[in-house]
Amino acid sequence: MTDSKPLPWYKEGLKFKCTECGQCCTGAPGFVWVTIEEMERMAQLLKITLAQFKRTFVRQRDNRYALIEKKRENNACIFLKDKRCQVYTARPSQCRTFPWWKENLHTKESWALTAKQCEGINDKAPRVSFDEIRKILAEQES
Repeated sequence: MTDSKPLPWYKEGLKFKCTECGQCCTGAPGFVWVTIEEMERMAQLLKITLAQFKRTFVRQRDNRYALIEKKRENNACIFLKDKRCQVYTARPSQCRTFPWWKENLHTKESWALTAKQCEGINDKAPRVSFDEIRKILAEQES
């Protein structure tokens, strides 16, 4: 007999489609952690050097790198302009995988709280399959 974990509450998938509204890019102060590879991709997109990118858009915290925020604009990400991400095609993994973060998927209640901040989580959105959600979660762990 094998020990198999029961499937999570979202085993039927969840409804979500990014509307690119920018709501997940503002709010409480926090950190958008970035790797050297992610910074290189964003710098290339912006046509600047990695050194320029780090000086202009990054802060260091606990031996890690994080994007800076616009304190006067509700702690918006430095790349949010007119409710659009200026580096969307090269955005960090943390941004690409939202709202599929473990803390948002922990319970139905945590997903409902996330939906209050994310207009892309709604009954009219297409269903994202359980398998697709698992792939996104696995990407975050690698």
